[in-house]
Amino acid sequence: MRLLMILGLVLGLTACSSTTSGISIESSNQNVVIGNTDLARRLTIEQAQVGKVNGLLKAGVPIVSNVDSDLSLQYRFYWYDAQGLEVNGSDSPWRHVILHGRDSMTLQAVARSAQITQYRIYIRQAD
Repeated sequence: MRLLMILGLVLGLTACSSTTSGISIESSNQNVVIGNTDLARRLTIEQAQVGKVNGLLKAGVPIVSNVDSDLSLQYRFYWYDAQGLEVNGSDSPWRHVILHGRDSMTLQAVARSAQITQYRIYIRQAD
């Protein structure tokens, strides 16, 4: 059932999204926005995890490879306050990971400020 919901969301959002380089997930509502349908077929995004570390928001986004070959990926977190406004200087650098065939991993980061309550993660294929 969850897979069908994700596939429906993928198809619906792909039809109305502008050209982007990857996939984004919002923590507030778990919306997944697909900008790269090839990557979306090769990668499954599981339910995001949110916690606290020393009073700071900790985000974890589990991903699973749907292919036998390695995926070279980059990801980046953006951080937002309770009103949904991006916190100045909160974007993190692009991080590079290799997701091996049929393997899984969790992409993680910790916010830099206690005022951060939400995040968005972008995932794209590395060049």
